[in-house]
Amino acid sequence: MRKLIIEEWISLDGHISDKEGQLDFFTTLTAEENKYSDADQLKFLETIDTILLGRKTYELFVDFWPNATSEQEVIADKLNATGKLVFSNTIEKAPWGKWPEAEVIKGDAVEAIRKLKSLPGKNMVLWGSISLAQALMKENLIDEYHIQLCPALTGGGRKLFPDQATMQQFELIEVRQYLTGVVFLSYGKLK
Repeated sequence: MRKLIIEEWISLDGHISDKEGQLDFFTTLTAEENKYSDADQLKFLETIDTILLGRKTYELFVDFWPNATSEQEVIADKLNATGKLVFSNTIEKAPWGKWPEAEVIKGDAVEAIRKLKSLPGKNMVLWGSISLAQALMKENLIDEYHIQLCPALTGGGRKLFPDQATMQQFELIEVRQYLTGVVFLSYGKLK
């Protein structure tokens, strides 16, 4: 069965955005310092065939990624060519520039993702989309967490893990450290 992987950037104080909903704590990393994590991300993209996005994350991504080139962002072509599903009950279409359009999935996202996990294929990744991520956590559908721990404090903001989360333990799969001070942590369900 294919895995569902959540990959999120998170501050040292546990937030995925600051108090104003901004992502500046991780978007200020320079391209030169980030080149090693980009190469790792490109390898990661080879292991997936589906990118899952909520509507808000789709709207953030579509403003940048379809126009990015691999000269600007190492992962651009691979990310753009990978199939995308947008979970939304409010939009009808999800264009992706000159690339194939993302498919819009309406209705119960949790049930749709449960079904997707049972189908053949490579792994799937969910980026951003915190409301969807938290709903999937509640249903224990996440197989791996990829956390990009950033050397910054936001002083508040939105948390990745809801306060009412139940006790769970995970096994450490991998740790990588980058020149930016970001530490990549990969955790999987205990077997």
